Amino acid sequence: MAKKSKKETKEETSTIEKKSIKKEKTKEEIEIEKITREKEKAINNKCPSCGAPIGFNPAVGKWKCEYCLSEFSIEDMQKYNNASSKEANDIENNENEEELDLVSYKCQNCGAEIVADENTAATFCVYCGSVAILKSKLSGKFAPNFVIPFKKTKEEAIQAFINISKGRPLCPKDFNDKKNIEKIKGVYIPFWLHTTTISGNLNATATRVQSWSSGDYRYTKTDYFKLYRTGSVKFIRIPADGSKNFDDDIMNSLEPFDYNQMIKYNHAYLSGFYAEKYDVPSEETINIVNNRALNSTRSLMYNNSSFANKVITEDTLAPTESKIEYALLPVWMVNVKYGDKTYIFAMNGESGKFIGDIPLDKKKRNLYAIAIFSICFIILYFLILIGMG
Repeated sequence: MAKKSKKETKEETSTIEKKSIKKEKTKEEIEIEKITREKEKAINNKCPSCGAPIGFNPAVGKWKCEYCLSEFSIEDMQKYNNASSKEANDIENNENEEELDLVSYKCQNCGAEIVADENTAATFCVYCGSVAILKSKLSGKFAPNFVIPFKKTKEEAIQAFINISKGRPLCPKDFNDKKNIEKIKGVYIPFWLHTTTISGNLNATATRVQSWSSGDYRYTKTDYFKLYRTGSVKFIRIPADGSKNFDDDIMNSLEPFDYNQMIKYNHAYLSGFYAEKYDVPSEETINIVNNRALNSTRSLMYNNSSFANKVITEDTLAPTESKIEYALLPVWMVNVKYGDKTYIFAMNGESGKFIGDIPLDKKKRNLYAIAIFSICFIILYFLILIGMG
């Protein structure tokens, strides 16, 4: 047998020692792994009648099974051991859950692995199509207080998307292509709802100018005033986008949401839709919301007069009390790439308000320009001929 060198023997010994160290696990590490495995399980909703995957149907406001056509209310669904049950929604306030940065989950229907973004809270299994609600993403301090269920269906969102291009001849031909329409998806967006009161004084100087003529003279009269305003305005549930993935201007344009439709959060309402957890802390939205409330209060006080010229001399307006709630609000969305730019279209899933910018087809634009120029040239040519005749 060949004799090993000292160097080879040392390397082999080192490898054996590392393997031996790696095998050793403390009781604490084993417990953490056990907890992690529990949180990696995705929960879903199944039809109580036939056991098939079931989702929330905005058209009927209930859970409707596409297989046996059974319909269930939230009270009916809560009787069964699924995503709507009390056990699934009994969420402890564990501050350490944020540190469990899990991106892999097990589908409870087919056992396949579901890979999700760290902020995704509800998605679909790509193998069996079942809804996968990632409970750990909506637990602890990430647990929402409220949710507004979808009122507008996917069919209504598709029709709104198609209608936006009607009467727009410069819209690209493939804008309403089937591949774009199929990309429309319902997403529950995380929002911070701020209730705040603005109180204080707003004082200003103002002038009123009058001019008139008499004979050969023109007169101007200027009156000077001091304005004093004091009071308080309460703003209830000003929404602030809690996700970095969505443009704040677009989310603000979708307002208002009808908070009368808002109900206590339950995992079951996510069935059939995507959802995200917040990645913008509520503290980061306070100044944005307060500035919005302050500007609205100033506008209300400042414009409540008939004076044209006003200059503020004292402004003590400030937030005096505040309350923050966490809610998931419904939005239908689709991204359409045209050229080197991505166009975002969104619809308020509760009211149906639709926003988005239509891209212009450059070829169509050039053809229209040439056609208009040609028509104008022909008309001008005939006018010249008529004039010469």
